[in-house]
Amino acid sequence: MNLFKRAWWRLRAHAGKTVMLVGLFFVICTLVLSGFLVRSAAARAADSAKNSVGVVATMQLDLNAYLASGKGSQSDDGRPGMIGADADLSRRLVDRICRSPVVARCNYTKDGVAAPTDQVRLHQPVAAPAGQDTTGVNFFRADGIRDLDSVKEFRNGDSVIVSGSGITSGSGSDMVVIEERVAKHNRLQVGDKVKLNANILNPDGRLGTQETDFTIGGIYRNSTADPSVYVPPMQAPSNQIYVTPDGATRLDGKKVGADGGIVRSATFTLRNPDDLTPLKKAATAAGADLETFPISVNDKQYRTLVGPIGKTADFASLTVWLVAVAGTVILALIIASNMRERRKEMGILLSLGEKKPKLLGQHLVEVVACAVLAIGCAAAGSQFVAQAVGGRLLSGQVASAKESAAEQVPGQNLADPTGGAVREDTPRVEPIDTIDIELGIGDMGAIGATGLGIAALATIVPGARILRLNPRDILTKGD
Repeated sequence: MNLFKRAWWRLRAHAGKTVMLVGLFFVICTLVLSGFLVRSAAARAADSAKNSVGVVATMQLDLNAYLASGKGSQSDDGRPGMIGADADLSRRLVDRICRSPVVARCNYTKDGVAAPTDQVRLHQPVAAPAGQDTTGVNFFRADGIRDLDSVKEFRNGDSVIVSGSGITSGSGSDMVVIEERVAKHNRLQVGDKVKLNANILNPDGRLGTQETDFTIGGIYRNSTADPSVYVPPMQAPSNQIYVTPDGATRLDGKKVGADGGIVRSATFTLRNPDDLTPLKKAATAAGADLETFPISVNDKQYRTLVGPIGKTADFASLTVWLVAVAGTVILALIIASNMRERRKEMGILLSLGEKKPKLLGQHLVEVVACAVLAIGCAAAGSQFVAQAVGGRLLSGQVASAKESAAEQVPGQNLADPTGGAVREDTPRVEPIDTIDIELGIGDMGAIGATGLGIAALATIVPGARILRLNPRDILTKGD
């Protein structure tokens, strides 16, 4: 008799067991398919985030590597001493690296300070306590930047231009952008010629000042209110001024050379997190010494965006494996029990001349038929289950990520003249908090292969003992 007919009659004759097997397969396939859908949605979200924010690579001097290489001026005993001009990062070099096709956006900065003059005085709403020494803090903080719009405070809206324009890559070295309160305090307007004191090192080794000409190109407003107590002027938000990288070089008491000036660090926003190697090759081709000026990746934005949804995908993948393994074991036990109950049927069929592989094939057809029906039902409902479960898991991961971020304390930036907290050059972003579930052909193929694989494994493993049986043993011993 045809094994397919026997399988069909068996499924119809024992409808209760058939429904139970289909229900068990439905639960397994629904959970597995939901895991596949969540994982696929997370991968799409990660790709979207990768294209939207990219990854920021930073290039700056590694002082330890510089000194270990023997560069710089030599001391009396022949060991590296003072830092020399070869520790300067050339802006022209950075510009060549910026032209690399893997770079979506680049910026470079140079931290600096400017001493006030009679024409441009510090804004200090609360005077220093009597007798307190303020030497070394009565300066403007002067950041040399390539593009003012790329500065974090302007990207997130904490600072806005209220008059004039911001600094761009085409701005002159004499352009300066000052805060509105400093402008009002000194009665300055856009277009005014002003002088700021640059810091220079005198031949006797003492620090001096030198008046340097600037033109006010823009006035901005910072939303941070004046402090109610005394703070060093350099830490007051109103005393933050912006100049070009060449302007910051001039405030260091140096002349802008033929190489376009120097910068402290450069940042490159990559189009893809995997573009770090091509960027390093482009930097080497441009003439950069990556031992002295290493390029490190800051993918904090990307990790912030995809961190929670990535953890959700990892949990979904773990669920797929656990459900698949547990489902296979449970089904194997049920099928083994079912075969034990059908021992007389198998003995009779074997005594009538039925081949053992066909007898095992009948059981496999029955289980596969239930699996196919369950897979079809799971495809109809898994999208809703995955959306609900994935959304709940993601919201929990997002809440956990925000709590962890709130507990982090900013570190100290030793290169900061104010000794303040580290100021990041990347904008603050919120993690992805929504998941878009889509059922695709690939997901259907994956659940189909998984479901049929579970059915085959759960049938063949316990059914392999059929191949070792003979009719006499089954009918006489009952096993």
